[in-house]
Amino acid sequence: MKEMASEFKKFIMRGNVIDMAVGIIIGGAFTKIVNSMVADVLMPPLGLLLGKVDFSNWFVVIKAGKDGVRDFATMAAAQEAGATTLNLGLFLNAVISFVIVAFCVFLLIKAINKLNRPAPAPAAAPTTKKCPFCCSEIAIEATKCPHCTSELK
Repeated sequence: MKEMASEFKKFIMRGNVIDMAVGIIIGGAFTKIVNSMVADVLMPPLGLLLGKVDFSNWFVVIKAGKDGVRDFATMAAAQEAGATTLNLGLFLNAVISFVIVAFCVFLLIKAINKLNRPAPAPAAAPTTKKCPFCCSEIAIEATKCPHCTSELK
């Protein structure tokens, strides 16, 4: 049991596990910000542009409530009456939130990859040159062409 506790402590204290935990916590907070941006900033103007639609109350009643009523002004009223609803607006908000979070993660990964990209290796010095007489490839240090036996300067 002591050995297992020691292994667990070693596992938890590794840097990448702690980094992952911090990333998950920050990701959760970031997701809340994005969800608020979608629900509170993006969707209201979009709803106005589409004819004053409130996406948070965009739903379809699948099964009537206790008293048989199928027409409700808000999703909260439908749920309070015991109606079964298909919450399309909430789903649309979730899809838009996901796309924004995925795009932000894409930009973050792209930036990290750009920072971690190794510097290009310097070009290697040439080791051959062309003979000016026969145009053959010869060693750069050559003073006489091995192909045409011309003297090189």
